[in-house]
Amino acid sequence: MTKRAEAKYKIDRRMGENIWGRPKSPYNKREYGPGQHGQRRKGKATDFGTQLKAKQKVKGYYGNISERQFHKYYVEARRLKGDSSAHLIGQLERRLDALIYRAKFVPTVFAARQFVNHGHIKVNGRRVNIASYQVKVGDLVEIKESSRQMALVLEANALAERDVPDYIEVDHAKGMAKMTRIPSLSEVPYPTHMEPNLVIEFYSR
Repeated sequence: MTKRAEAKYKIDRRMGENIWGRPKSPYNKREYGPGQHGQRRKGKATDFGTQLKAKQKVKGYYGNISERQFHKYYVEARRLKGDSSAHLIGQLERRLDALIYRAKFVPTVFAARQFVNHGHIKVNGRRVNIASYQVKVGDLVEIKESSRQMALVLEANALAERDVPDYIEVDHAKGMAKMTRIPSLSEVPYPTHMEPNLVIEFYSR
């Protein structure tokens, strides 16, 4: 399990963007970085700095994944034939916590990780408590019946700030979801511009 050691909205402030598109993000109010020197941290970005920021933004968006785990996704993406950046996004979207978040079963990706870790999710009828579990196309993901009326779940379903993407079928009444296909980058509903090609360039240096 990845341990989140910092407040999630600090990631927004550090990136200078509202990466989850949430209305409570402090970036909406303060357009400078966190910390006492935040207002002075403005300089010309180098190629390395641009690539690093792109990597940190993608890592942060998916719940601040650990560097070790994120690098494994890169290695696997490079191993597969075709566009490595597309494979990277495909792997991240197939994470169980990402699917739970996309299906609007929980309000945030951090809540999704905790929800999975606490044993509220079943995949094809079997309980899975590993947030990084790779869901396959056609797998039936469901919330345990005893967990479907939790306040967290009901709150997420009512959120108007995001919609369930087309590549996921959801039945909120039954607490079930299914990934129908691996999405392309253009299909993933990021609130901000993501550049997985720069992530590949960063690790390929």
